[in-house]
Amino acid sequence: MVTYMLILLLLVNPYQFGVYSISDQWKLIMLVFLSSFVMPAFALFLMRQLKMVSSLALHDRHERIGPYIISGLFYMWMFINFKHNQSIPFALTVATLGATIGLFFAFFFNNFTKISAHAVGMGGLTGLAAINSIYFSFDTFALNTWWFGPVEFSTNFVVMIIVVLTGIVCTARMIVDAHTPKQIYGGLAAGFAAQFIALWFLQ
Repeated sequence: MVTYMLILLLLVNPYQFGVYSISDQWKLIMLVFLSSFVMPAFALFLMRQLKMVSSLALHDRHERIGPYIISGLFYMWMFINFKHNQSIPFALTVATLGATIGLFFAFFFNNFTKISAHAVGMGGLTGLAAINSIYFSFDTFALNTWWFGPVEFSTNFVVMIIVVLTGIVCTARMIVDAHTPKQIYGGLAAGFAAQFIALWFLQ
């Protein structure tokens, strides 16, 4: 999800990263992807091989404790490095801290209920899109499309698209009976609030 957040920020305003297009920051994208997905996923794979968890899907909420802690350490490491790197824009630092807070929210509530980590992530992405639209960007931005060339989009339109995607993801989680509506709404609230808490803390 942090990778999606980075791509969103690069698409809407690449100039805050000191570049003109998203392709100029492919190294940063790969670094974030490795730190926030590949390494935690590899750690989970090792836990499965060592029979510390019964399934990679982590159906049992008690088995999620270890992966949450491992992922949280990677997220925290990434946030600390971004915070002390002047080439990283403030918006990405907020997004990374927000994702870290959201992850620890999920870890905390996991002790009481199997809160939806998917919902936490999508709530965080929605929160970042809202913050980006309100604080970090212009009202519109131009995006070079493959078929139509440069097309101007509204940042509010981006928020609406992400809200729709969030609804699709959360609905899918309920269709497969992975979570109850309460667990979905709790995850959305935790992820969304985490981004604004991060913004408040860093301002």
